[in-house]
Parts: sequence; structure tokens; C-alpha cells
Amino acid sequence: MKALLLVDIQNGFCPGGNLAVPDGDDVVPIANRLIESGKYDLIIASQDWHPPGHGSFASSHPGKKPFEVGTLSGKPQMLWPDHCVQGTPDAELHPDLKMGKIDLILQKGENRNVDSYSAFRDNDQDALTGLADFLEGQDVTELDVCGLATDYCVKFSALDAIEMMPGVRVRFVEDASRGITPEGVTAAIEEMREHGIDIVTSRKVLEG
Repeated sequence: MKALLLVDIQNGFCPGGNLAVPDGDDVVPIANRLIESGKYDLIIASQDWHPPGHGSFASSHPGKKPFEVGTLSGKPQMLWPDHCVQGTPDAELHPDLKMGKIDLILQKGENRNVDSYSAFRDNDQDALTGLADFLEGQDVTELDVCGLATDYCVKFSALDAIEMMPGVRVRFVEDASRGITPEGVTAAIEEMREHGIDIVTSRKVLEG
């Protein structure tokens, strides 16, 4: 079984969103080609789904501004603009994404006291989303990961996949992803490669 994990392709991370990734919406047509390719037995989308006043929001820390480092539950935390608040348009998956072939949408980041970059577990590596068990239950042996943003949620999802599902081949689809900074993307790709994650393009996937 081969699966595709689409990480946080939401309005909030696309141009016009509250935490826009540069050119974030460029991933949508590429993701759609992957979705419709027939290469995957299973397609999953993750969705940042924060309650109002989430502890990762700079607005929850008086005197702090977005993109400053603060603390959350006693640990260092990058502070973000309010984004992907439950039930708001900012949290919705991008309207052009081909939703009809997505088999599972899982939501993360609901605990206001801990952030959740990975689609598999929160940043404390304590609370699990159940994704690993779900994929193992479906006998998934190959997992392609892409989406937004490369240097945060995509990277951590891919790293957790390879750690939590030994024996599963994990690939990062580079051109179906965008990051917050060029430096962050370069470092994320190198870290993923060092952990045994294959770096591929959508063309390689579609021609494979």
C-alpha cells in the first residue's frame, strides 16, 4: 500500500492567510496532480486546527510579537500570528484542492498548551494523532509527504513518519512543498535526507 500525506494545505498558509508561506498556493496544482495520478492507495490531509487563544499565538503573550521566541508550558516556543483557528476560513483546506479523493482528514494543534507541527504527534511527542496506527493498520509500506511548510510541519511529519513506522519508505516531494525561509528549507531537506528520507520531485513520482 502506498499513501500520500498532504500537510496543512490550508488558506492560512497560502497568500492572503494569517500565516502565509511565500508562494504557498503554488503547491495546490502539483498536489492535485499527485491526488489524481492513481499512484496512491490512500490519501490523507492534515489540518492545523487551533482553538482561539492558542498558546503558540503571539497574541497570547503580552508584549510579544509574531516570530519572536517565547515559552509555552515552560519550553521555548516560536510565537506565531493567530492562524488556522477552528471554524474560520483561515483554517479551511485550500478551496482548489481536490477533496473528493482524500480518504482521511486529521486535525491537529487542538491542545492550547502545546504546539503540533507533525501530523503524527504534538511537539512534546506525547499526544498522538493516531495517524501512525492508521497507516500501519492499512499495511502502508510507502509514504510520500508534501505540503506546507517544508521547514516546519512537513519536515516534522516526515521525520516522525520514519521514526514511528520502521520499515516504511518515506519520501519528501520537494516541488509539492513550500517553506517559510530559503535557509529553513535547505536545512530541513538536509535533515530529512540525513534521516533516510528520499527527496523526490512530483515528476519522478508520476513517472515512477
